[in-house]
Amino acid sequence: MKLRTNIHIALLIISGYTVLVFCACTKNFESYNRDPNGITDEQLQADFNSIGAFFPDIQNSIYPSNGANVISADVVEIISCGSWGGYFMVTLPGVWNPNYFLFAGWESYSFFGVGYNSIMSPINEIKRRGAETLAPDFWAVAQILRVAGMHKVTDIYGPAPYSQFGTGGTSVAYDSQPDLYNAFFTELDAAVTALGQYVSGHPGATPFKKFDRVYNGDYTKWIKYANSLRLRLAMRIVKVDPERARTEAEKSLDPSRGGVFTGSSDNAYVSGGLNTIYVSCREWRDGTVGAAIISYMNGYNDPRRAKYFETSTVIPGEYVGVRVGSDIKAQADYLPFSNVSATAFSRTSPTQLMNAAEVCFLRAEGALRGWAMGGTAQELYEAGIKASFEQWGLAAEAAAYTGDNVSVPADYVDPVTPANNITALSDVKIRWDESAGNEEKLERIVTQQWIANFGSGTEAWSTFRRTGYPKLFPVVVNNSGGTISTDTQIRRMNYPGSEYVTNQAEVEKGVTLLGGPDHGGTRLWWDVAVPNF
Repeated sequence: MKLRTNIHIALLIISGYTVLVFCACTKNFESYNRDPNGITDEQLQADFNSIGAFFPDIQNSIYPSNGANVISADVVEIISCGSWGGYFMVTLPGVWNPNYFLFAGWESYSFFGVGYNSIMSPINEIKRRGAETLAPDFWAVAQILRVAGMHKVTDIYGPAPYSQFGTGGTSVAYDSQPDLYNAFFTELDAAVTALGQYVSGHPGATPFKKFDRVYNGDYTKWIKYANSLRLRLAMRIVKVDPERARTEAEKSLDPSRGGVFTGSSDNAYVSGGLNTIYVSCREWRDGTVGAAIISYMNGYNDPRRAKYFETSTVIPGEYVGVRVGSDIKAQADYLPFSNVSATAFSRTSPTQLMNAAEVCFLRAEGALRGWAMGGTAQELYEAGIKASFEQWGLAAEAAAYTGDNVSVPADYVDPVTPANNITALSDVKIRWDESAGNEEKLERIVTQQWIANFGSGTEAWSTFRRTGYPKLFPVVVNNSGGTISTDTQIRRMNYPGSEYVTNQAEVEKGVTLLGGPDHGGTRLWWDVAVPNF
């Protein structure tokens, strides 16, 4: 049974949908935006259950997979960021986020509202109940989850409420992105230190186990996740603060502080919810596989295709995606295109938050920049491919793939609408070429990182905006009214309209911090139009 009643119709009724969004964005905002210092004696006696009960839903909100938030993930990870990042495309006719017609308020329903209602608010309540004192190990996990969720918010929108959230009232100040990233690094430091002290003082103890949907209570894994997040965020700011980026990246690898992901057993998957990729693409049929990811993998004859996707029936036996921003006249025309695999993805299969392959590729980029990453760029690049193939049960095929110096991304051919056809934008090969320039090496690293991260739409889009890689097809139809360049492609989401109703003065200050108009063509702080090297 579907979780929603004909969401297709609901989305077409834009005005009604916008009202729904406005209401959803600020649900429980005032009740949770309270001063956490006024703790009663009864609250100070709270046991782990009163604190821990919030964690399952928080974990299932990082890549939303719980309850109504599944619709949020459908909007952000499939229809919006996932399409802009080259993984997906809608199958529905009409104007949608993939062709830059950004619905007023849609962004807030997709992740702005989730970030505050389902991540920040319950974490504020955990703090209000005294977790910092009563259970510092639980509080450390809360800090990690807060960074994991809220870096997505700021990477989608820009400046955002953070440091003043929970201090009282309904009007909350926006923090600049530099301040947000400073806070993220500080919180990850505190969390890793606290968990490290707990593990040292309580060997083998797993008090968080019954609330843990990611690591079954293993704090050593949470430490690795925190450090891996640090590495991701360090690379995000490399163009605007290269020295800080290097410092944070090298710190993430410190073995005395737990290190980063090194193998598939470290991968962060959250269970206990619905798998949005499966629900959106196979049950609701809102989304399907994008042309970009399949064109790269077709050209490379990538054996992971059979793990990620099913072959199409529009060209039987072949993998065919839908180009982003296509002018779809009838959904039935595109349902026969390739869909995600019903073997790899099921309705309840765990949702990936981060994997070891991404970490290897981030380290490879760091090594390319001359940082101490525990290996050469080539060694870490090849380790990333190996980690991804192992993750998908294809370890025996990794060596042949890594050594391929012939295959290049394939041109895209739409068997229904030839006007969508486009020549491949890249000719980057798989095998490492030490004689190549840094730009070609970076393209090689990021392209393989992107393939290995399939499904993580917000991360794919963020990395594309930062590096320009992989080279993604532009939208066929641009319905932005001139605010977004077809060539440069979309850079951010608009702030939700509800913020202009409930937090007007502060969101306007946030737009000032953004440094440009509140539309999809404005670049974020770390997204600067300068060379990668």
